Amino acid sequence: MNVPIMLAATWIAQEHRDPVFGLDWTYLDVVGFLGQAVFSFRFITQWIASEKKGESVIPVSFWHWSIWGSLICCAYWIMQRKPVGILAYLPNVFIYWRNLYLIKKHRLAPTAAAPSQAPKEEASR
Repeated sequence: MNVPIMLAATWIAQEHRDPVFGLDWTYLDVVGFLGQAVFSFRFITQWIASEKKGESVIPVSFWHWSIWGSLICCAYWIMQRKPVGILAYLPNVFIYWRNLYLIKKHRLAPTAAAPSQAPKEEASR
């Protein structure tokens, strides 16, 4: 194995005492907390968008937050070598990406068809 990577992983995985709460944690836990925070922020964006519109909506940013939060959480679980966490987050990334693809496809469809939908009289002028 690569020695610098092993040393970095060992340093990151070292436990430290949090003087405020007295909890054992590693720097890797910070990655996990960050991923969970990003993943959870998707609901805040959904709530704000729904309040602005006055009805329940899912903004496109919801899917972006979902992808990034899932990737960060999955990276955390990969570094923890815990298959349950990996399987909880990794497959969802493909579903979130697919939703973004379908949104983009739906938005581009009317634009691509618009020139061919013009009446023949206007097209000949």
